[in-house]
Amino acid sequence: MPLNPNMQEDATRLRAKPMSNHIAIRRTLVGILIFDQVEVLDFAGPFEVFATTRLDESRRAETESPFDIRLIAEHRRPITTTGGMMVVPHHDFTDCPELDILVVPGGKGARREINNPVLMNWIRDRSDGFSLLAGVCTGAMLLGKAGLLDGLRATTHWRSLNWMRDSFPAVMVVEDEFVVDAGSVITSAGISAGIDMALQLVLRYHGQDVARAAARYMEYPFPENSRRRILEGLTQS
Repeated sequence: MPLNPNMQEDATRLRAKPMSNHIAIRRTLVGILIFDQVEVLDFAGPFEVFATTRLDESRRAETESPFDIRLIAEHRRPITTTGGMMVVPHHDFTDCPELDILVVPGGKGARREINNPVLMNWIRDRSDGFSLLAGVCTGAMLLGKAGLLDGLRATTHWRSLNWMRDSFPAVMVVEDEFVVDAGSVITSAGISAGIDMALQLVLRYHGQDVARAAARYMEYPFPENSRRRILEGLTQS
């Protein structure tokens, strides 16, 4: 997907950091939504993938990621994740810069946030700004409620597939894929699948060698296909 041509000047300046002593590139700005009772690995998994990525693995120590990652919440205050971790966002909805990628995680809090009109409107506004949207786990339900999955293939946590199917009849719900890439919107299965989804985005932006190197550094198996890992009795449990 082409990068947003309408970047604010300050956001562009923040992203265009030297990657070495001789080369400067424009960093891809990734926003990761957080909210109370967000699932930790839903947002921390993609964060780690993007932060770990390097364009030149041989110069890992001297260079930084081509992704600039920001945590975003509705309000500029610490949020409490599932399990009780306290996390401080970089931005709230009022000062969030224009994004290239918006990651929407899930968790217990997603069932509350799906009825939050402020959040729904903010996500829709992000889509109008040409951000690539990525839904992890039940974060895909938030994208569905915002009307951003209609007519597209999508997936979510295996326990929420029927919820997605019943809630959004215009969505083509995919049961047997771990990551579903619909172009400008990408969704994943539950929790750990956000890591695979983020690696898929690294591959899209910087190619297979860079994505495989990031996975290797994390000691994570690079996903060779999108087949869902849990298939038996998905909707019966």
